[in-house]
Amino acid sequence: MSGVLPPQLQAKIGHRDIIVFDGECVFCSSFFKLMVRIDRDETFHFVVAQSELGMALYEALDLPTDDFETTLVIVDGVIYQRLDAFAAAMGRAGGLWRLLSWCRHIPEPLKSFLYHRIARNRYSIFGRYDVCMVPDAQLKARFLDDRGVVTG
Repeated sequence: MSGVLPPQLQAKIGHRDIIVFDGECVFCSSFFKLMVRIDRDETFHFVVAQSELGMALYEALDLPTDDFETTLVIVDGVIYQRLDAFAAAMGRAGGLWRLLSWCRHIPEPLKSFLYHRIARNRYSIFGRYDVCMVPDAQLKARFLDDRGVVTG
């Protein structure tokens, strides 16, 4: 958990649960697609990191805007990064998926090591998308950014 957003960004996202993800990363986009599939109550809204809103969120949290190494998950106004973001999303997803939120209890040095090993090498391990998927109207309505377009 970290960071507090400035009032103008808080106003843009409101009280929604948000997932901000790297739309070019195959691994990150797969996480997005998983969340669309398992979030039956449509709790989450989405922001592509490369969008204007996505970049503003990363910038407000003092994160780089040229390499989106972490997915951001905002649940009940709390901002999660790295493996804690995955844990928060799984906890919110409910059902058996909630069991995966246990990863938040991995000791910090190991959790950071594992996360950064994958995050820093995600493009070489999983690849990048060259084509864009255009979501249907129902899914596009869940995007808060100006793109509403997901790669992959």
